[in-house]
Amino acid sequence: MWQFFHKLGSPKWFFGIATRFMPWLLAGGLLLLAAGLIWGLAFAPKDYLQGNSYRIIFIHVPSAFLAQSIYISMAVAAVVTLVWRMKLADVFVKAIAPVGLLFTFLALFTGAIWGKPTWGTWWVWDARLTAMLILLFLYGGVIALDRAINDEKSAARAVAVLVLVGVVNIPIIKYSVDWWNTLHQPATFKLTEKPTMPMEMWLPLLLSVLGLYLLFGWLACIRMKTEILVREQRTRWVRELVLAGRK
Repeated sequence: MWQFFHKLGSPKWFFGIATRFMPWLLAGGLLLLAAGLIWGLAFAPKDYLQGNSYRIIFIHVPSAFLAQSIYISMAVAAVVTLVWRMKLADVFVKAIAPVGLLFTFLALFTGAIWGKPTWGTWWVWDARLTAMLILLFLYGGVIALDRAINDEKSAARAVAVLVLVGVVNIPIIKYSVDWWNTLHQPATFKLTEKPTMPMEMWLPLLLSVLGLYLLFGWLACIRMKTEILVREQRTRWVRELVLAGRK
């Protein structure tokens, strides 16, 4: 386990393993996401209360799940950065923060589209919606702070601290519908409980979630590889890689 942990800290080793896994992540992600969206948008039954408007759930819920999961993974990487000074953890945070920003915006945007026919308004200062908006600002703050500090090590420490401070917002997002009287509905399905939705609805939703997670893994690998090439451009293995690519 520790040997794998130390290998994972090597930019050269990660670059190679990411290159091998990326085609599988892309193919699996596209296949699962396409299956989930086609099934959910075209063939899943109507909701008995919301009709067809609920179908945005097959985009909204995976985006919201991923937005929170990305921040949690950034918090784990921030701990690794501060405790073990592993530079690949900092690469991970820097690479995926814009991706987290994108999916948080997508969750808010699709939520607004869903909210209009459901609540009669595009936006309300609901506890969960407000917490998700704060998450959007946190992602923006992480990106801005990283770009504002020129020294790589100082930027890594400052960003790691900010990420860990902001992680308190994640349980607020998750449990806000239980702690307060909010307009937002409870969780659509939970891993520890039997789904309240019929199988024809929750199965395509699950496929969409899994597909989007795999596509995130593919996108994270691309962005991390790019960041590694920038940071390690003076090393011998990167120069050899560039020369090999030119042949």
